[in-house]
Amino acid sequence: MKQTVLVLMLALLILVTFSCSSPKQASSAAPETVSNVAVFHTVNSTIPDELVAVGTVRAGETSQVSAQMMGNVVAVSVREGDTVKRGQVLATIDPAQPQAALERAQAGFAAAQHEVAVAQSQKALAESTLKRYDTLFQRKSVSPQEFDEVKARAQSAGAAAEVAKSAETQARAAVAQAQSSFGYTKIRAPFDGLVTERRVDPGALASPGMPLLTIESTGHLRLEANVNETDLHFVRTGEAVPVTLDAYPDQKLSGKVSQIVPAADPGSRTFLVKIELPSSNVIRSGLFGRAHFSRGERNALVIPQTAVIERGSLKGVFIVGQDKIASLRYVTLGGQIGDRVEVLSGLTPNEAIVFSPADRELGGKRIEVQ
Repeated sequence: MKQTVLVLMLALLILVTFSCSSPKQASSAAPETVSNVAVFHTVNSTIPDELVAVGTVRAGETSQVSAQMMGNVVAVSVREGDTVKRGQVLATIDPAQPQAALERAQAGFAAAQHEVAVAQSQKALAESTLKRYDTLFQRKSVSPQEFDEVKARAQSAGAAAEVAKSAETQARAAVAQAQSSFGYTKIRAPFDGLVTERRVDPGALASPGMPLLTIESTGHLRLEANVNETDLHFVRTGEAVPVTLDAYPDQKLSGKVSQIVPAADPGSRTFLVKIELPSSNVIRSGLFGRAHFSRGERNALVIPQTAVIERGSLKGVFIVGQDKIASLRYVTLGGQIGDRVEVLSGLTPNEAIVFSPADRELGGKRIEVQ
């Protein structure tokens, strides 16, 4: 019995050893086949060479409307986004003190005018008396002393009239100054434009030079872009330049170089180029824009935009290898040229690329070319 059990155990051990030492046959499933797939081969093409200068849209005219006198703000009639006309009242400073000063100046001017009238009357009387005494003096009917006294009174009346006129001139100037100060209580728009910033509310204390509002002109906008000193020779005043704004990527504007600031920024070694933009109701100052200057042509590897797929922030294409198996390869893209896009890295010429993978997952699948 023991011998039988021993034989059985030995046989089982041999069987297990044989099973472990025999090679395993791993079976792999054939890859899935995708038919009628359009494929193209990458080639280098001649594309326009552009200098892209980035910048910011600015208003042609910008004004920080400030107070010119001290006083409490009693009213602000506009808010951000309001359009205003030249001369329109935007805010009002308490006019009580300037008005009182104007009334005092006007009263002083009226008094000065009265003094002039009195002095002129006395001067006329003194001159008339002098003429009569001069006739009498010629006839020796009055003494020289009497004549000299009358002559002195006439000269004194003339001098008094001149003093009165000077006082009247000063009073008139005081009225003009008071009127000007009174006018400062009305803060007016310097030109037609758009209110872009409101810094004050009723009740605030305004002081000379204190900014109250910011106004920008409408319909006159420009892109202010920076151009490197080594690329400045590609920019010419008066040149028509295509401009794109990130806020409206599908819209290309026709700009015109109006000015190249002659001094370079010492820190960045760039020159400021001002490009006039066409009138538009949607363009606002502060938008980020790009000016596209032509530098001729160059060779580059470009692919159709339809071949590009996105994986989060990455972009890639499906490569079809010699074994007809597709694989995803991530690439670095450059600018878009029509319906094509430049490939900066990740591809070489004469590689087979799926033309339009759309939302299909083709990685690891066998491709049957259309």
